Amino acid sequence: MRRFAQAIAEEDSLPAGFPPALARALAAAPDRYNIGKGKQAVVIRQVAGELVLAEMTWGLVPRWSKQPHTPYTTVTARLSKAPRSRIYAKAWQERHCLVPMSGYYKWDRQRQPPWPRFVQRSDGLALFAAGLWEHWASEDAALDSFALLTAPNPDIPPPLTPDGPVFLEPPHALAWLEGGLTEPGALPRHAASVRLESYPVSRAIRDPARDTFTLLEPVDPDAPGEAEWAQGEDEPDEDDLD
Repeated sequence: MRRFAQAIAEEDSLPAGFPPALARALAAAPDRYNIGKGKQAVVIRQVAGELVLAEMTWGLVPRWSKQPHTPYTTVTARLSKAPRSRIYAKAWQERHCLVPMSGYYKWDRQRQPPWPRFVQRSDGLALFAAGLWEHWASEDAALDSFALLTAPNPDIPPPLTPDGPVFLEPPHALAWLEGGLTEPGALPRHAASVRLESYPVSRAIRDPARDTFTLLEPVDPDAPGEAEWAQGEDEPDEDDLD
């Protein structure tokens, strides 16, 4: 995945078990419909025993980096590799976060041309993905950034490939924020089995400047207007299709 949406308008959009104050804060957060690499997103982390919302940049920058960016893609981290990775190992041990989302975009590679679909919970509630965050600083600037953990997920409906974010629900989401579930195999054992659904949306999500609720509207890829418009486009990069 390379794009997701955060548009949680109602306090009761959260699964039962999250603190009411967190629900109110998320409902008041700005709506974003096309969060991509390098964009800001709301992230939940724990500070002195309290859950707080923080604005962070998507794409983790390790603290040892000489620049506030990386030459490689760090928006996602494979769950099977992150604990041993030079980039993510420190954050795995010390800096856990949750990334709330209304849903995320994933490309259907079985179609020609490939077509994006929006993946969301079937019950309409918000999703909470396990993530890692890091603080980078120099003499002149500072940056908080995050990555989403990904793993095989059989709940992702066909025709999409069964691989995506690791979703958590209370109490395991709260245990993750408290620094738990770091032992090998603990996080996948406690990942939520969430009923998901998906539907096709406009290929306009590829434009990072587009950020409106219309991106979530269903489209018919076979409709004459959509099909003709897609034929005039360049094909998505491999990163876009992930």
